Formats: sequence, C-alpha cells, structure tokens
Amino acid sequence: MDPLAPLIDALHAQGRLRVWSLVVTVMGDAVQPRGGRIAAARLQDLLGRIGVEPGALRTALSRLVADGWLIRERNGRTSHYRLSEQGQAEYGPAAEAIYAAPKAEPECWTIALGDDVGGISLGGGLWLVAGNVPAEAALAVSGALKVGAGMRETLCHPDRLAALERLAADLDVLDAARLGPQDAIAARTMLIHRWRRIVLRHGDLPDAVLPARLTGLRSRVGAAYHALLSASEHWLETGDAPLPAADTGLADRFAVNPVA
Repeated sequence: MDPLAPLIDALHAQGRLRVWSLVVTVMGDAVQPRGGRIAAARLQDLLGRIGVEPGALRTALSRLVADGWLIRERNGRTSHYRLSEQGQAEYGPAAEAIYAAPKAEPECWTIALGDDVGGISLGGGLWLVAGNVPAEAALAVSGALKVGAGMRETLCHPDRLAALERLAADLDVLDAARLGPQDAIAARTMLIHRWRRIVLRHGDLPDAVLPARLTGLRSRVGAAYHALLSASEHWLETGDAPLPAADTGLADRFAVNPVA
C-alpha cells in the first residue's frame, strides 16, 4: 500500500487543488533555504508524487510568473523558477507565523465589548481575547479562563474546526519512519501546505479554547516536520538537478529554543 495514499487522498478530497498555492508552499518551505531556485522538472518530480499533472503545474507556474510571484530563468532548454522580490516579501512574514515555536498558554484572558476588537467573537459585540485589555475595547473584564467541553466546540469557528480536524487526521496516519526521501519531501510539502493555510487563514488558537482532541497541534506539526527533515533534505540535494546546500535555519523551525 502507498504510505502517502491517505494524505494524497485527503488533499484532493477538498475540491480542485490550487496548484499555484502548493507551488508557493514548496518555494517558501524547501527551495528558498537552498538558494531559492529550482528546475521545473525537479518541481514536477515532487508535485507529481502528490498527484499534480504536468499541465496543471505549467499553468500554475505561468500564473505565478504573470502575477509577479515567481521569476522564470532559462538555462538552455531548462527552466528554473525562484521567488521574486514580491514573493519573498509576501512569504517572509508568513514564514514567521508558520514556523513559530509553540507558545505558552495565556495566564490572563479578557472579555471585551467593542467593534471588531479581535480575538474570538462571542456575538453581540463581545470578544474573547487572549491577554490583557485591548486598546480597542469600550469595556473589558480580565481574569482567569475556564471553558467547558461543550463551549470549546462553540468557540471554534466551523471552518477552523474542520481545517484542524483534517490536519489532525493527517498527523494520525503519517509515519515518517517508513518514508524514503521522495515520499518524505512529498509528505513534508503536504503537511506544511495544510498548516500554512490554517495559520494564514485562521491564526492560532490557544489550547484553552480548543477541543481536547485538537490541542497541541503546533507541537505535533513541528515534531512531524523534524521527523521528515533529514530524508526530505536528502531528496533535495541528490538526483537530477539537485539544489544547493541548505542554510542552517531549518533546525530552528518550530523550536522553542533556537540554536544561536
């Protein structure tokens, strides 16, 4: 049985795959730390393992070049792609959120009244905010937080809840120890792609307001990422059109205590 089948099936089960977004994930996660440039054929080798057809990849690359995200460089008959300055400017701040270390649970929570205060909407202009009183609040009360099991389901927006459930399911079936280099880079790409979309669309929620089955996901993602790292990096630096050596920052991703 294909060890990646559950992950691939889950990725494609959400509707038509946005290949251009998957390319951005690969460029930011795996290519940028290795000099920032990848051959089109090499990219197809990776994404083909995930079920992306060559025509779909060509269309996505053309779109990203036209939109200013990627730059195409020709070397004879070979095309290489790299993030443009615009693409790097967009992905850089996103990477800080994607690869941040797990945060300590807030000691203080605030229920605030106001317009678009931020945090978790409780309805009627009330917001639940992790931390102290936000400046935008017209009225606020701060203190410790206790959330019952039923309320945790209510606080998590259905779209966010569904996205977290899908991520948890992927982590449940992922067995990094069984994967060779190509499968490892494919699994890493799918994992970070799903996580990237969650973080950028929904942000992080502290464990205190998540259902118990969904707590600690950032730590689980980080552990899975590092379990895949060695084999996936081996695929990138070997074979046809290998990428240059990676910078030293990969070990610091998701790390609570980054290496100095």
